[in-house]
Amino acid sequence: MSAMKGLICSVIVLFASWMMFASPVFALDYNRESLIGRDFSGQDLTDSEFTKANMRESNLSHAYLVGVRFFATNLERANLEGADLRNSVLDSARLVRANLKDANLEGAFAANTKFEGATIDGADFTDVELRPDVQKMLCAAATGTNPTTGRETRETLYCD
Repeated sequence: MSAMKGLICSVIVLFASWMMFASPVFALDYNRESLIGRDFSGQDLTDSEFTKANMRESNLSHAYLVGVRFFATNLERANLEGADLRNSVLDSARLVRANLKDANLEGAFAANTKFEGATIDGADFTDVELRPDVQKMLCAAATGTNPTTGRETRETLYCD
């Protein structure tokens, strides 16, 4: 019985030590902020808020943006190459001339998003909510295969 107590105590001490040195991820609130040209590349911004922020020309390449809210955010000419945007909210966002090369947008909500001139080579749009006219426009430019998911951009957009 004392061996079992010793094992339990060791596990508790080990867990407490791990928790002390683990770097937790906290969602950040950047709502309505001016973040023009900011560098968020490679960062884990899970569940953060960027509602109505101005992120024109910002670098979000290879960032982990799962569940992030970009509602009505200006992402014009932003670099989102290789970004993980799964289940993010992009509704009413402005992604005009943005770089979405190899980005994963699986499950994102983008019903009123502006994608004019965006680079979407290798982007994965699986289960993304898009307006039919936007879907047609994206199909005209769709090429490539997403290196992470292995899905072809045209197939994820249901292009003819």
